[in-house]
Amino acid sequence: MTTTAGDLSTVLKEIGLDRQNGAALGRMLGTGNLGYAEEGPDGRMHAQIRIPVDELRWDPGVLVMPHGGDLDLEIFNDDLNTHCALLPSNGDRKFIWLVNHSRGRATLNLDGPGYYWYSSPTGNDEGRGLTGAIVVLGEVPPEARLDRPPQPRP
Repeated sequence: MTTTAGDLSTVLKEIGLDRQNGAALGRMLGTGNLGYAEEGPDGRMHAQIRIPVDELRWDPGVLVMPHGGDLDLEIFNDDLNTHCALLPSNGDRKFIWLVNHSRGRATLNLDGPGYYWYSSPTGNDEGRGLTGAIVVLGEVPPEARLDRPPQPRP
C-alpha cells in the first residue's frame, strides 16, 4: 500500500505513532510539522520552536527560511524533562541548555541554501535525541556551483 503525505498523518494517528505511547518512547521520525520563518522589515528572520510535553520532538520539525541570512530563534521547552538545542550557524554551532518549562534564544547565520540539521543530543531520547531541520531556500551563487551538467529539477 502506498500512502500520500496527507494520508500518512492519518495512518500514523490511527496506529498511535503521532504521539508518545506505550508501544514507543516517542513519535516516529519525520512526522512533525512544517513552519516558516517570518522576515522582518530589517531583513532579519524570526521563528519559534517548541518541545511539546512527552513527545520527544521539535515543533515544527522542519523550519523553512525563504533565503539565507540571520535568524533570531526562540525555543520553548514545554516538556517535563531537560533538553538542549545544538543549532547550526556559520562559523560555530550554538548550544542552549533548556531545563523543563524554560525558553532560550539564539541568533543563527545560515547564509547559503541547503538543509541544516539541529538536535537535542542530551539523554537517550529514544537513542537518537530530538532531530529537526532548517531548510534555507534559494540558489547557490554561480561562483560556488560545482562544474557539472545541469541536473533535472522537479
